[in-house]
Amino acid sequence: MSSAAASAILEGMPDASDLRVLRSDGVTWVSVGKAVLFRFADGDTGMRNVAVAALRQIGFSGQQVAAALGLTENYVATLHQRALREGTAGLVRPRGRPRMPEPSQWEQARRWRAAGVRDAEIARRLGVQQSTVLRRLGPAVVQGELGEAAAEPGLPAAGGQDLAEPGPVPGQAEQPGAPGGGPPGAGQAGPPRPAPDGARVFSRYAGAMLLHAYPGQAAGILAGAAGGQGPDAALLSAVSTGFALGASTVEQFKHLAAAEAGPLAGLAGLPSLRSLRPRLAALADAADPLALQAAFARAMLAADPETSGVYYVDDHFVPYAGAKPAGKGWNNKRGRAEKGRADTHVTAHDGRAVCFVTGEPSGLSVTLPKALAELRKAVPAGARIMLGFDRGGAYPAVFRHCRDNDVDWVTYRRAPLATPAMLPVLTQITVNGTTRTVAWTDETVQLKDYGDARQVTLSEHGQLVLQVLTSDCGACPAGLLGWLKSRWREENFLKYASENYGIDAICDYAADIKANTKIVDNPARKKANAQVREAEKNLAAAERGLAVLLADPSIAPAAKNTTLIPAAEQKIAAAHRQLAAASKARDAIPAKLPASQIDPQAQVALLRTARRGLQMVLRLLAHNAEHWLSGQLNAYLRDDDEYRATTRETIIRGTAGIIAFTPDAITVTLQQPRETRVARALALLTDEINATPPVMPGDNRPITYQLAANLTI
Repeated sequence: MSSAAASAILEGMPDASDLRVLRSDGVTWVSVGKAVLFRFADGDTGMRNVAVAALRQIGFSGQQVAAALGLTENYVATLHQRALREGTAGLVRPRGRPRMPEPSQWEQARRWRAAGVRDAEIARRLGVQQSTVLRRLGPAVVQGELGEAAAEPGLPAAGGQDLAEPGPVPGQAEQPGAPGGGPPGAGQAGPPRPAPDGARVFSRYAGAMLLHAYPGQAAGILAGAAGGQGPDAALLSAVSTGFALGASTVEQFKHLAAAEAGPLAGLAGLPSLRSLRPRLAALADAADPLALQAAFARAMLAADPETSGVYYVDDHFVPYAGAKPAGKGWNNKRGRAEKGRADTHVTAHDGRAVCFVTGEPSGLSVTLPKALAELRKAVPAGARIMLGFDRGGAYPAVFRHCRDNDVDWVTYRRAPLATPAMLPVLTQITVNGTTRTVAWTDETVQLKDYGDARQVTLSEHGQLVLQVLTSDCGACPAGLLGWLKSRWREENFLKYASENYGIDAICDYAADIKANTKIVDNPARKKANAQVREAEKNLAAAERGLAVLLADPSIAPAAKNTTLIPAAEQKIAAAHRQLAAASKARDAIPAKLPASQIDPQAQVALLRTARRGLQMVLRLLAHNAEHWLSGQLNAYLRDDDEYRATTRETIIRGTAGIIAFTPDAITVTLQQPRETRVARALALLTDEINATPPVMPGDNRPITYQLAANLTI
């Protein structure tokens, strides 16, 4: 950390390099310059740990703190993370031999293991080491398919939540868990089974149950993809919820606790990968990908109609690491051409995913009309559409396509920028309470192969900054600039959906090998072009030779007129004939041909679209549900900087709870967040949701939510 950064953290402090530690007469002094920050006894480990955590939190680097206090950097990092996660309680560990569980607790542990709870979880519940559990209970027996008899697990919430010790509940139904001794989230064998009535299930992921409140969840998308079958709709809901919990691929579901993730969709547990993969593949192969994507788009707009009519379109390249001859596209992340496929996403003005198309890599100018066709199917008839896209689609062919489909468009002008024909106008605008002066020029320009278009030029300090082209001649120029600036919501969607919901995953490596019929440049045409250029060079050289000959005073006029000039003219005439022959031969050769016609061995791997289509719908559904939930929470939280991260990490992925299933309803009791403002906002949000209780896909029982400071099974 630089000295400027440290001074910015604590005003008036000296340079961060002045961090000093002085030990004298059994007392340790920690100072920065002349300012004493901490004083504690040499043997007071707790105060030392507090000082370490405080120094890290006010901006000093771990390397500086470790060097000053004589600790290792790893230990300083450990103390820092404990302080962030557990507060001061994590900095002072109780001394002495840990309390050993009572015999009754070991009996409870045996029942937990019989239910399929992992040894690591049992050790955490009992507060002992995993090796102690193994020594007392013996090796776990790997089970096959589980029966319907198991004790209900109850475990501490993730992140150190202080929950009451679970105990048996009279009349509680017993639940199957993950196979004992298997890896985390190993899952259940066989088809998914619904959670039995009367069950009370502890889940560290209970916060994800709030995603069912998203109106788009109840629009019948999953039921349609599952063929109307309740168990399959619940299975697809569980997969979408798994993506919301941070599992980027189906293979990562094995890291989820199956007995705690399954109830989020009304299942007794997540199926094992051996059951999950083939069932998802069968559902994807049986579904119509175009109908599924159209149903998804209609449901997203029905859940939250886009009143502005502004949508953004952009391409997203998905790399393919397999050995099959997949098509190549440009990977912006690595700055080179790679094998892969391309998705074209359409988002609403607020950043929600609306629809998408997927296929072989190509430019936005090629895929934008396809995306517009999908959007047209989703929006109500007669609704206004304004498409915003970047320079990748700023071509006359795209503009004409939008005009032919009665769609407005707005984009950046491709370089070089045109000089405005009018003088700029100074206008004052107010953004977020700040008033600024903007210089802009509004005029009508003529675009080649398109016609009249509106051009808005933004200037700063006398220089052209950017130019906006649009077909909307009536909108406010500031509004047009605002719409195009908001296109970065599309970029943010692609960035965060890749990081949190795995839209970069290829989903399926199965492909059909076919002849490559893609239109490519004809090598014969390139060779003919080279011959034409060579003929042009010969003609230019002959003409220059004649000019040099005429200007040379050392050659006698008689020699020029009788011999040299006629020879030069004959050379020029021959060069003209050679150029004409080369041009005629080139014109007879097509510039582009199918790759298979140029090379009969040319092949391409066509990745299966149906499976990617289903997984993308589940991923985007999880993204939109989190987007909606965060917006609802921020109505009470009022934190525009961190509300998305708070919703995703604190609520959806970090809140434990108890899910109670009864014949008539489902009740979710959530652990109250530690941060007061988040707890208050969540309490208000659950009251709002409970006014219109949601339901799970494939289950008509209403879901109600409540908060509790401590949970007891």
